[in-house]
Amino acid sequence: MTPSGSDAAEWDARYAERDTVWSGAPNAQLVTEVASLTPGTALDVGCGEGADAVWLAQRGWDVTAVDISEVALERARAHAAAAGVEISFEHADLVAAPPAPGSYDLVSAQFFHLPDPPRAQAYLGLGAAVSPGGHLLVVGHYPSDHMGKDHPERLFTTDEVLALFQDGWQVAVAEVRQRTAMHHGKLSDLVDGVVLLKRAG
Repeated sequence: MTPSGSDAAEWDARYAERDTVWSGAPNAQLVTEVASLTPGTALDVGCGEGADAVWLAQRGWDVTAVDISEVALERARAHAAAAGVEISFEHADLVAAPPAPGSYDLVSAQFFHLPDPPRAQAYLGLGAAVSPGGHLLVVGHYPSDHMGKDHPERLFTTDEVLALFQDGWQVAVAEVRQRTAMHHGKLSDLVDGVVLLKRAG
């Protein structure tokens, strides 16, 4: 499903403001949690400029990378081409049109921040897309003093994610981690909520 409406327009405008929005490096928690997993099929949710998708593809994953912004996808395609990797890029709204059930060995949602609703429904759709024995990785800015009043309705705790996935899921990781990284153009101490779940085989 091709996105329409204000969300796509807002993200296109945000990306158009700068030649590069993100660092170009894969997300730190993705690297930490996925480096030891056996490659298979992967869905990169909200892929942005493509750093995570490229990192996964370079390690043997068969990657589908989805974003609501066509501007971001153009950059991600260029990033993949420069890296010499094959990635399937899709312009889609995964809130309105969830991915096909049981399709991926890994679903990675890095900083896929939504208000609730529709957050719970969207994350349940992502979980349904994980194949038996596969993994769902959810990483988000944790409610903290650093985030302050910056879109508090879009922040969530690890417990809120875990509450959505009870029967049929094994909790591999549920942690709150601190790191230092560039955030909105300045070096900041950040707090990440990290949840890695394995679906029963």
